[in-house]
Amino acid sequence: MPDSSSKIGSRRVPVSCNRDCLTGCPLEAQIKDGELIGIGNSPYRPYLMTGCPRGYRMAEVVYHPERITRPLVRKGLEYAEASGALGGRSGSAGAPASGSPAGSGSAGSGSAGSGSPAGTESPAGSKPPTGGRSGSTRESFREAGWDEALDLVARKLSETKERHGPASVISLGGSGACRGVVHNTERVPRRFFSFFGGFTDTVGAYSNQASDFVKPFMYGTRDIGIDVKTLFDSQLLILWGFNPADTRFGPETEAGLHKISDRGTPIVVIDPRRSRTVRRFRARRLPIYPGTDAALMLALLGMAVSTGRVDRDYIEARSTGFAELEDHLLGRDGSPPKTAEWAAGICGLPAGHIRDFAELYFESRPAALLTGFAPQRNLGGEDADRLAGVLQLALGNAGVSGGSAGSGQWNALPSPRCERLPVPPNPAGSEVPVYTWADQVLSGRPIHFIYNVGGNYLVQGSDIRKNINAFDSVDFVVTHDLFFTDTARHSDVILPVTTFLERRDVLRSNTNYLFYSEQAIEPVGESRNDYDIFAGLAERLGFPRDFTGGLSADQWLDRCIEASEVTDKKEFRKTGIYAGCDQKRIALADFITDPDSHQLGTPSGRIEIADSRYQEGGGNRIPTAHPGENLPDFPLRMITPHERLRNNSQFENIPAFRKGIDGSIWINPADAGDRNIRDGEIVWIESPNGNLEGTCRVTEDIMPGVVSCSQGGWLNEPNPAVNHLSSTKPTLPSHGSRTHSIRVQVKKA
Repeated sequence: MPDSSSKIGSRRVPVSCNRDCLTGCPLEAQIKDGELIGIGNSPYRPYLMTGCPRGYRMAEVVYHPERITRPLVRKGLEYAEASGALGGRSGSAGAPASGSPAGSGSAGSGSAGSGSPAGTESPAGSKPPTGGRSGSTRESFREAGWDEALDLVARKLSETKERHGPASVISLGGSGACRGVVHNTERVPRRFFSFFGGFTDTVGAYSNQASDFVKPFMYGTRDIGIDVKTLFDSQLLILWGFNPADTRFGPETEAGLHKISDRGTPIVVIDPRRSRTVRRFRARRLPIYPGTDAALMLALLGMAVSTGRVDRDYIEARSTGFAELEDHLLGRDGSPPKTAEWAAGICGLPAGHIRDFAELYFESRPAALLTGFAPQRNLGGEDADRLAGVLQLALGNAGVSGGSAGSGQWNALPSPRCERLPVPPNPAGSEVPVYTWADQVLSGRPIHFIYNVGGNYLVQGSDIRKNINAFDSVDFVVTHDLFFTDTARHSDVILPVTTFLERRDVLRSNTNYLFYSEQAIEPVGESRNDYDIFAGLAERLGFPRDFTGGLSADQWLDRCIEASEVTDKKEFRKTGIYAGCDQKRIALADFITDPDSHQLGTPSGRIEIADSRYQEGGGNRIPTAHPGENLPDFPLRMITPHERLRNNSQFENIPAFRKGIDGSIWINPADAGDRNIRDGEIVWIESPNGNLEGTCRVTEDIMPGVVSCSQGGWLNEPNPAVNHLSSTKPTLPSHGSRTHSIRVQVKKA
């Protein structure tokens, strides 16, 4: 914590964003008389490392007038406490207090303002929505002191556990601050609820579940990445569904790719949309329909095999199952041969363009295939991720400098050693896939309490209407957040939290660096760290020593630093940067060089292309192309990319950021002409799951047959909330996201 003298005069301290962008950037905060006045790049930053506007403009977040700085409690809970009702929100059993939006609901939300009392089940066995939270505004809440708020939350947790068991509490959140070793919105709640006696956990990741799921089957590990500096040895970069100019993927990635582009190395982007990456890196773009990545990869493999571009002895020494996949590629299993013409009819990319790209790819050694999260966010995304790995292995690009393993999370490697806040096992042993959490709540599973830390699940989860119903169906909801998000609006208690600038931490990333982030300013208003909030609850619930271990958050941090591999701790705290020894790591390099001496953690010790274990888990024995959904009433495919000035939905409510966000609905001129739609008009998009309204942008930057609308919009803000359209039907067997497999129709409003 800054001492009192730091409130007078000027100083600079190292800081690093603790956000969900796989980065962690070395930044420097400028403070004058105790107030943050600016953020820039660290003067100690290594070559290629730069921050981004989201970090540089954090002062606009910290001091935003709409920031929540005192606990908020839903009006009407006073009446509920007097009547003994557990839920206590307006619309539940009992009369509502004044100022509560009793029985109100968002249009089309499906919420019932009345019905079965909270905690009972319908004849069908599913818990009915009881309403009351939909339509809430800031005026639906009152400010409260910390003691009152924590007493109330502790009492509700205790009552819920006593009546329904610990697994009736589900913990949501995680991406609000997910890089810190102590202040971590995944680990801190899990630690608390494990000592609470257990909870229902969410497993998997919205971002990259399909990719994470297949890697242990295929490689025996998820750490199959490379360091950015190895890309300077590449003869070709293929950015497949990857937009690093907007999504970052490490503090060195954007600058590194720009340098590589300036050197004249060819860069190919495979994307239905002409993204900022295409323009910034002067790349060649190959547009394909979303969800057809596996088909194009199969065709490339088929052409490589049929033209003699693969070394079978090399492949067989390092993998199992390639011969079985080869039968599929050449049509010997009864399927069509995987040719350029076959793929063209599926992908929407002319066969001649596929052959030209294949020739460039096959002749460029080494080539780096950097797969973003987009290909695996589709139905069948697991097999696209597997095939990317097979491609790189077959062409000799895996495990060599300038190449890559091919699969998603291309830079996933361990950070330098630094302990983290420990998390014990969940005693309840209850967990649900994160992508289908709302289905689990609404299916009759005994969930009565949602505790949300650092997540905006209501709009970031697929199928917003279903998410609203899930929030309205439980007895009590608590949210930790900076702002009155849609998820906060559907809560009963909102607890204000600090930003990374108001606490100390060490951040990990996918790079071989650690970043120290000093506390730059005192917490704004009455905001508190998540750790301190849970410490207060643990004290009220009778296990303070278990949760804290007798240590404050800063003491835990000091312990983590002392146990780390950082040798000069003083220098680390001064510069904010620790670099691991090897900055050109290449996963699988030893295995590729000598597969017998450096076997993988798979049953065969090799890369498993055909996998009976994966098949037993519900997947395809060999990777194949998913046929997609045939929905004639919804002829267009939709993608939901990320914006440069948003971290998922973060910053959507801040005008200075929102001005740089493109919230329009992109449609190709051919599709617009068929519908008599002109640029700038208001249009309706409909899917099997819902509809939304937005401003149309008619542009050649999106391929025919596809529309694009960026994810991250809020319900009450100008930019569309695209998860009105998405489905919670996951891609299997990973139970991962399929938010690029949305079929829609677009009409003039």
